[in-house]
Amino acid sequence: MKNATHVLGVDIGGSHLTAALIDMESNELLQPSYVRIRVNSKGSAYEILNTWCEAIESIFEKFPQASLKVGFAMPGPFDYERGISKITGLDKYEALYDLPVKEFLAGRLKIEMDNIRMMNDAACFLKGEVAAGAGIGYQHVIGLTLGTGTGTATYHNGITKDANLGPSPFMDSIADNYFSTRWFVNQYYQRSGKQVKDVKELLTLHSSDMHVSQLFADFTSNMTLFLKDFIQKENPELIIMGGNISQAASLFLPQVMANLSQHGIAVTIVCAALGEEAALLGAANLFQ
Repeated sequence: MKNATHVLGVDIGGSHLTAALIDMESNELLQPSYVRIRVNSKGSAYEILNTWCEAIESIFEKFPQASLKVGFAMPGPFDYERGISKITGLDKYEALYDLPVKEFLAGRLKIEMDNIRMMNDAACFLKGEVAAGAGIGYQHVIGLTLGTGTGTATYHNGITKDANLGPSPFMDSIADNYFSTRWFVNQYYQRSGKQVKDVKELLTLHSSDMHVSQLFADFTSNMTLFLKDFIQKENPELIIMGGNISQAASLFLPQVMANLSQHGIAVTIVCAALGEEAALLGAANLFQ
C-alpha cells in the first residue's frame, strides 16, 4: 500500500454494489479490499445512499492509507458532472431522482467533491477493458454491455464516451427492448408458452429446444443490423462485449461477424477479459 497510489472504484448495479481499491500503477484490484453487497434499489433515498456509504466506509476504515478518491460507474440517465440522478421510470433508484447524489456522498464520506467522479457504467466498462483488458493497445473501440439493458460506449484515442444507444429507435421499438435479458425471456414465453429466468437458463435448453435455436438466430440478425450502423459511424478496430448475455456469445458472435463480413465490414468482436472488474477499473481510471 505504501508504494502505490490506490483509488476506490465503485460499480452501482440494479441490485448490488461492488467496490475495490485499484492500484493505479498496475491497474490491478487490491483483492482484500473487494466488497459486494446487496442494495435495495427500490428503497428510500436515505436507505440507498446509506448502503453505498457504509460499503465505502468499510473499505477506507480497513485501508486508511488509501487516497480518498472515489470513481463511480453509475447507470443512467444521470448528470455525471454535477452528480445528480435523472433515473426515472426504470423500476430502480426512483427515490434518487433529481437529488444531488455527489454532494450527499461528499458530505457523508468527508471527501472533497472534486475527489468524487462519475461516469456511465457502460463507458466505465469500456475504459477498464481498454486500460487493462481485451482492449489494450487499441485506439478505436466500441463497448457493449448486454444484460438488464443495452449499454453502449466508444473509445477513440484515449477518450471514452457513453454512446447511449439503449434508448435509441430500433426496428419497431428501442434497442434496449431487443438486446436485453427481457427480450429473450419474453420471446421464449411467446414462442413456447414456457417461462425461463434468464439467458443462462436458455443455454441449458439450446440442444433440446428448437425455440431456443430460432431465438438466437433472430437475435443474431437483429444484432447484425444494430452493429452495422454503429460500426459505420465509429469505424472501430475492435468491439468488446460484456454483460450476462455475453455468456452465450458462442451461439451468436461468430455468425454476427460472418453477417457483417457479407456487408463488407471486417471487425473483430471479443468478450470482455475482466468481467465485473472492468467497471471498477474504469471508474478508478477517471482519475488518470
